[in-house]
Amino acid sequence: MDALGLVVGALLGTFVMTAVMETAQAARITRISIPFMLGAVVSERRATIRVAGFAMHLLNGLIFALGYALVFELLGRSDWWVGAAAGALHGALALVILLPILQDVHPRMAAEDQGPDPTPMLQPPGFLALNYGKRTPLVTVVAHIVYGAIVATAYRPLG
Repeated sequence: MDALGLVVGALLGTFVMTAVMETAQAARITRISIPFMLGAVVSERRATIRVAGFAMHLLNGLIFALGYALVFELLGRSDWWVGAAAGALHGALALVILLPILQDVHPRMAAEDQGPDPTPMLQPPGFLALNYGKRTPLVTVVAHIVYGAIVATAYRPLG
C-alpha cells in the first residue's frame, strides 16, 4: 500500500472537496455544510463547531481513503477516472444512506417527523439531502468525484 500517496491524496482531496462544498454554500447553491453538521455533534458553540467539524471531516477523509485504496489495490490501478467513479458512488451512498440516517443519531438535528421545538436544531437532510436545496445532490456528488479523482491521482497501487 502506498501510505504516503494515500495520506497526501486523502488530505488534499478532503481539503478540495470541502472547499467546493463550502464555496457552493457561500454562493447559495446549497445550504449543506458537512463540517458544520459533524461539529454540531460534539458542541453547541459555533466557534467550536467549525473547527471540530473540519477536523472530523479530515479524519473521515482519511478513513474513506482506505476504502478507496482497497478498491485501487483490487483493480491494480488508480487512474483518476477510477477514483472519480468511486467518488460518484461514495457521494451517492452518502446522499441515499448516510445523511438520512444522520438524523437518527445526531443530538442536535431534528427528525423528519418531529414537530416544532423551541431548542435550536439542525434541519434534517431528508432524502438526497434535498432539504438543503434542490442542487445539493449535484454539489455533493461533484465534490465527491473531485475527492476520488485526487485520491486516485496521488495513490499508486502496489500491483
